[in-house]
Amino acid sequence: MSKIYQDYFPDHDAFDTQDGAYKELKVPDVPESPLRVPELLKPDKETADGVWYTIIAQAGETQMLPGAKTKTWGYNNDYLGKIPVFPKGKTIHLRLINHLPEMTTFHWHGLNIPGPYEDGGCHAPVYPGQEKDIHFKIIQPASMCWLHAHPCPETAHQVFRGLAGGAIITDDVESNLPFPRHYGVDDIPLILQDRNFHENNQWDYRKDYDPDGVTGTTPLINGTVNPYFDVTTQRLRLRVLDGANRREFRLHFDDGRVLTQIASDCGTLEHPVKMTKVMITCAERQQFIVDFGDCKPGDVVTLMSDDTPLVKFRIHEFKPDNTKLPEDLTPMKPYKITPGLPVHKCVMDGMDEYVMMDGKKFNMQRIDFKATLGTAQLWEVVNNNTAGHGMIHPFHMHGPAFQIVSRNGKAPYPNECGPKDVVAVNPGEHVIIRVLYNLPGVYMYHCHILEHEDGGMMAQLQIVDPKDPNKQYKLMDHQTLMKAFSEERGVPMDKLWLGGMQSYAKMGMHM
Repeated sequence: MSKIYQDYFPDHDAFDTQDGAYKELKVPDVPESPLRVPELLKPDKETADGVWYTIIAQAGETQMLPGAKTKTWGYNNDYLGKIPVFPKGKTIHLRLINHLPEMTTFHWHGLNIPGPYEDGGCHAPVYPGQEKDIHFKIIQPASMCWLHAHPCPETAHQVFRGLAGGAIITDDVESNLPFPRHYGVDDIPLILQDRNFHENNQWDYRKDYDPDGVTGTTPLINGTVNPYFDVTTQRLRLRVLDGANRREFRLHFDDGRVLTQIASDCGTLEHPVKMTKVMITCAERQQFIVDFGDCKPGDVVTLMSDDTPLVKFRIHEFKPDNTKLPEDLTPMKPYKITPGLPVHKCVMDGMDEYVMMDGKKFNMQRIDFKATLGTAQLWEVVNNNTAGHGMIHPFHMHGPAFQIVSRNGKAPYPNECGPKDVVAVNPGEHVIIRVLYNLPGVYMYHCHILEHEDGGMMAQLQIVDPKDPNKQYKLMDHQTLMKAFSEERGVPMDKLWLGGMQSYAKMGMHM
């Protein structure tokens, strides 16, 4: 019988609950609502070799609480986004359109695609009323990735407004595994967020601002407050994304039901991992299969975070399903480390406004580390916060997925044996990862607490193609982007407020 883990794994003393500014989640006293399930985005065209989509960033309103609608942003939707499907091996053609009143970018988090333009980080702005065409080929395994805004230093605010949607990669290997895959019925995304609702049901980012990350008291699941989901199949696949700016979610069912994890950020695990408790940090994705075979119609099983209900699963009639998961899912072949390369050390340092990466705040035009295309290297990722008094920093790398080798010399958590792009690093911890440099370009790596990356805990990697070692990239700068926000908002530069600016100013620095 396979082991069932009953431990959240990360250090308890570093949970966000220990932060003096922590806000406890509380479900407001409002009627239950059916869980919103984001629609799949319909392609403009599809051929044997390619898929074409139009992605529109737009403003809208969303009914979240009784009364006034909340002003929100989204992709092809008023809030969050419709979900595109990217088949492995096909070329994806995207028309990116900005219908917002200000500049944004379209960052494909988790996609192994060229940077810095197709990747959609801060160097690929799309201005109001403009559009941009990009294309890339999907070369990675099936997974749940996501799309979010990434304009520095306004990433956190734009994601807070709603620019965060899912994206699904498919492949022939994963499609042959016995997973639920009837989208919207037994295969559903759960995008976890939190917000404070102010006067007239509106959000106020500046009022809620905290340099260590904005949190709220109301849980939102796919933009739904107090949701329920009607279960009509014995097995349910949950694609969970922590889409919050700061909050960690410690998931468990109220009846102690097992969550069987089958995939992490960038692909299927080597083996299913059974847990009754699991923690997910900012930007991580975890996929689970849940079996309700012991339930009867009328039962309600609730997914919790700590002591707060997130989703109530209402059980209906379903056909018995005796499908068994194989013990072996998808083997993870370790990257072969290039001989002679030293271990590259990367240090996440500080809290509040004093966050830095390798002792420096982010400079958009500075390359912090260069690597050679086709090589693979070990990285040592360090959280320099003091154990017992610091916080977890979720480290994220754009571009290539990495493989976790060890935590402080010990094995990674049981559910980390798969390709990742986010790793939660405890205070004082040293995490070793394998990185394969398989595409040339410029890629950011940073803490994925959004206010931390805006505040400067971010750096840039350039992967150099030996065949074109002098290739130059047009890298944006903070001043250009801040000037755009100033003009779009009709506010002079000396009156412009962007959260990340405060972190630089408090340390006597200019962006």
